[in-house]
Amino acid sequence: MNTLKSKIAIGLVALLGFGLMPIQPSQAVTVRIKDIAHIKGVRDNQLVGYGIVVGLNKTGDKSRSTQISQRNMLLNFGSVVQNANDIKNNNSAAVIVTANVPPFAKAGDKIDVVVSSMADAKSLEGGVLVSTQLLAPNGEVVALAQGPISTGGTSVEASGSSKRTAITTSGRVPNGAIIERDIQTSIGDDYGFDLVLNQSDFTLASRVADTISKKIAPAMATDGGTIRVELPSSGNKIPILSAIENLTVETAMDGARIVINERTGTVIIGSAVRLHPVAVAHGGITVSIQATNEVSQPNALSNTGTTLGVSNAQIDIEKQSGSLIQLAANSTLQDLVGALNTLGVTPSDLISILQALKAAGSLQANLEII
Repeated sequence: MNTLKSKIAIGLVALLGFGLMPIQPSQAVTVRIKDIAHIKGVRDNQLVGYGIVVGLNKTGDKSRSTQISQRNMLLNFGSVVQNANDIKNNNSAAVIVTANVPPFAKAGDKIDVVVSSMADAKSLEGGVLVSTQLLAPNGEVVALAQGPISTGGTSVEASGSSKRTAITTSGRVPNGAIIERDIQTSIGDDYGFDLVLNQSDFTLASRVADTISKKIAPAMATDGGTIRVELPSSGNKIPILSAIENLTVETAMDGARIVINERTGTVIIGSAVRLHPVAVAHGGITVSIQATNEVSQPNALSNTGTTLGVSNAQIDIEKQSGSLIQLAANSTLQDLVGALNTLGVTPSDLISILQALKAAGSLQANLEII
């Protein structure tokens, strides 16, 4: 039994799949307001459209909707197609096209688009997107997309074998869409604007409001994530916004939190984590099963015997010796990590231990599993 008395009030540790990283005392971080907040209403706008990709090397889809879409497209070009079934789909595919339009975008600006297969197309590699309308949620046509698709990899299949270096049923068209109308974005009202924190925090909101009030204009935190800035009704807001963006504030320490990603074995422990008195025991049983395949044959002179395959299994059970670690009241992050290092836990064991500590009421932190 070991008693850990070393205490460090502030620290941050990342517990990754290969072990526990040592803790270094952290210092207060100064950041620009533009890195932690944004102007309310100044945001991207999402666009979506339905289109056809052509020029595929026999990797297109065979859906009925693709045939109908191609027939309608050809009819618009003046071609005569009696039946949609007359169109073979191996070299084309139906796709959904998506894009994000930045605020203040103007007609003629170019943006990237993402193209994704809708049906059973095997790959979009080498395809070309035919002119596609991109619509806003209100149904207005905001941009037109067209161009060759970049999948960033390749997928090859032959004689029942396949090899893939990337997901090729989706790709991008860099600068593939042209904005057709200006994006109108308003900045606040005649009396000021709202500054919204990227992550709500009452302490940080208060600090931002105080900094702006002292150096730029009257400001007040209306809640944990919003700061109201009052400005003169006349004059250009842009220089004032620029000055506010480049002001610096001291960040606030987050609440006690542990974030776990069970898929990758990643565990992040915040520096404010504390423990009530607790004892942690760690041990386990390892079960290994090894199969041996043998053949049982009849005697040489037997007329009725048959040859049989026999599978024999060898089972070994190894029980590891357990360890017991005791943590004192109000133990810190350094104590917890030191104890877990002493136990030599793996990431999966660590996740189980943290969940058990939370269930026992000893872990004073929010446990988030993502």
